Amino acid sequence: MSARAPGRRRAPAGERLDTIARVESPELVRFQYRLAGPSRRVLAYLFDLLIKAGVILVLGGLLLLGGVNLKASAGWTIGLLLTVAFVAEWGYGVLFESLMRGQTPGKRVMRLRVVKEGGQPINFMDALLRNLLRGADFLPGGYALGAAVMSVDPRFRRLGDLVAGTMVVVEERSHVGAPVRLRPPPTPEELASVPAAARLGSEEREALDLFVRRLDRLGAARADELAALLLPRFAGALPADAEARPARALTLLYLRATGRSADVAGARPQGATP
Repeated sequence: MSARAPGRRRAPAGERLDTIARVESPELVRFQYRLAGPSRRVLAYLFDLLIKAGVILVLGGLLLLGGVNLKASAGWTIGLLLTVAFVAEWGYGVLFESLMRGQTPGKRVMRLRVVKEGGQPINFMDALLRNLLRGADFLPGGYALGAAVMSVDPRFRRLGDLVAGTMVVVEERSHVGAPVRLRPPPTPEELASVPAAARLGSEEREALDLFVRRLDRLGAARADELAALLLPRFAGALPADAEARPARALTLLYLRATGRSADVAGARPQGATP
């Protein structure tokens, strides 16, 4: 969904309306993903780090329970633990992201997933490349280089993602097929103010659909702010007072254009304070 009012200035980075990545598949099917920011990814990484540390601690505990004399065999015991730590650090992400279609346990907890830049699931080579590049991202320490690259990349990709052609997205819970409704229900006068069969092209219908499907995740002020950007695109098909209640006006247009104007009760207000 992209529309600009004539002459509207570009919002500064600090005022971005969302962090949505829109991709189009080779079959010309459009998808959109919410990009995962650094803070959420750090939490997923810390969760995974706890799991890896737990594996090493459990192994050390099993050695002790097995009667291994750590002083007498300190060399091979330490070597074994270091080997496990190496495999855990470099193989953990590759293993889980390959088997869990772009997720590790930490990413699953945080509802994150690694996908290709075109939106497709990653494969083993993608997981291998992005995880091998962690060493470069870590430089000069504490993932400083990776954090610097993420801060300037519009899709929050670190070096591993750039090389592998991947990005990390948030898996949002959605209610597919849930009806779009209005409360309070529209009056007959409101419905009459919108054409019964508005002539909208495929792009206009898609823009409206993307907008109304996000209303349950937006506050009233934010919904009206976004709706105001779309109003010029539908000039002539909206009620006369559309500028005073842009989100409600666009939802009415959507319901009329899709023939769903009868299903308009029982939801929270769309773009209006309850």
